[in-house]
Amino acid sequence: MTRPPADLLVRAAAVHTLVPGEPPRRAIAVTGGRITALSPDPHGLDALAGPATEVVDAPHATVLPAFDDTHTHLVLAGHSVHGVPVHRAADLPGFLALIRERAARTPAGEWIRTTVNWQEVNLAEQRMPTTGELDRATADHPVLVRRGAYNMVLNSAALRLAGITAGTPEPPGGVIERDADGRLTGRLINTATELAERVLPRPGLAERIDGLRAASAAYAATGIGTVRDCLVPVEDLDVLRAARDQGALAVRVRALVSGFAVRTPEEVDGLLDRVGDWRAAGHEDARLSVWGVKFGIDGGFEAGALEEPYQGRPCYHGRLLWEPKELADAVDRVAGRGLRVGVHAWGDRGLRVLLDVFEDVLARRPGLPAGTLVVEHGGLARPEQRARAIALGVPVTVQHPLLHDGALTQRRAWGAERTGALFPLREWLDEGAELSAGSDFPVGPYGAMLSVWGMTTRRTVAGVLGAEHAIERAEAIALHTVNAARLTGESAERGSLRPGALADLTLWPADPLSHPVDDLRDLLPERTVVAGRTVHHG
Repeated sequence: MTRPPADLLVRAAAVHTLVPGEPPRRAIAVTGGRITALSPDPHGLDALAGPATEVVDAPHATVLPAFDDTHTHLVLAGHSVHGVPVHRAADLPGFLALIRERAARTPAGEWIRTTVNWQEVNLAEQRMPTTGELDRATADHPVLVRRGAYNMVLNSAALRLAGITAGTPEPPGGVIERDADGRLTGRLINTATELAERVLPRPGLAERIDGLRAASAAYAATGIGTVRDCLVPVEDLDVLRAARDQGALAVRVRALVSGFAVRTPEEVDGLLDRVGDWRAAGHEDARLSVWGVKFGIDGGFEAGALEEPYQGRPCYHGRLLWEPKELADAVDRVAGRGLRVGVHAWGDRGLRVLLDVFEDVLARRPGLPAGTLVVEHGGLARPEQRARAIALGVPVTVQHPLLHDGALTQRRAWGAERTGALFPLREWLDEGAELSAGSDFPVGPYGAMLSVWGMTTRRTVAGVLGAEHAIERAEAIALHTVNAARLTGESAERGSLRPGALADLTLWPADPLSHPVDDLRDLLPERTVVAGRTVHHG
């Protein structure tokens, strides 16, 4: 039977299929968004080239599957596209000058927001700006400085609009920071950020779609073809759908709907009803779908729950954001609706308590499908906790870029030993864990080979940390491809290159499996292809 002409035919130095036991190929053909053939001969598929076939002749290049970022925040990245680019600042004067410049061309009274992908310890002063400093940058605008997903600093105008005063009580799981005299510093942490978010004006749909278009294209430019967005407000499912319908999503999106704002059983059920209605309306497809719901058991760099106290703070062990029984009830309700659950756990106490929660849920629901319950991060994972997670069959997502950018912040809080012990990848893999990898942007930078470089070198802004936990580059690539597709339940469709699979692939100017490891950090793809369509061409 004669096969139809290919839409895309790539001839390369190597096509690493990542199918176990299969040697590299030299040619790959794509038709109708799927891989139709591979050949060990670069010209072995030439018969499939027709008049309309795009032929990529790249005898120097290497083909790999497109990478997944299994824990990132695309929606936040889309918001950040229009923010003041404070991530470019080297010090606080430069940081504040950028805000002042934006204020000069922004009508009085309009909110000014920053990008979110920066760390204060990487500024010369190694601290956040103060409310007073932000007030001096502009007195005519409410200003929201955001770092990552769970840290904000507001100026006085923004505090007033949010209704935050010295007497405002802290919400469960949140911090409204005050100085030694009880005065507001302007900083909000964890669930306290919701006090500001609820009064922020929502940008229009066109602006949101424009942000997602730019952000998803930026992910694709690093070799990422699928993102697992781990903090999607339920109302933003419609924004993602509109972006997809307008062709603005360069990457596939697997959404974890945020459960951070729900506490009671009724609130959990209300959230699940909204997710159920969205799915029942037929809004999902191979480009956009709901993976499940995201919760958090503890804080991050400054609030991860530890068994032993923080460095220099003998009475502080971080924060648990839920009572274990209440979280178990919430997770059980989600699982009962047939959805999966990812839960943030950063410190060793946080991970221990989370595993107690998962054990409780699994006891309530024997036969729960494998992969329903996922540990997000599992940062400080002690041997006994790793053994428990593996015995329970619970997958874990890991993010070296998060450690890379946050190492100095974390070392201040936890000390060198515990910071170096974060993400013990070598041990996880040797012990049989189900791992996959991502970035946790905006806390860590996204990028396919940036992540591979980090996992194989353990380099961070604080130098090499925990070199004994490094893994091999083939293992690191698998965490973003084969293992990532297993996590999302799509191994039959994605993660390796074989006939019939979705044509999600990347073309690299050098072979990442043999390229000098020091050069991997800056290695970018020449082409990223999703469903047979080129979404990035370098």
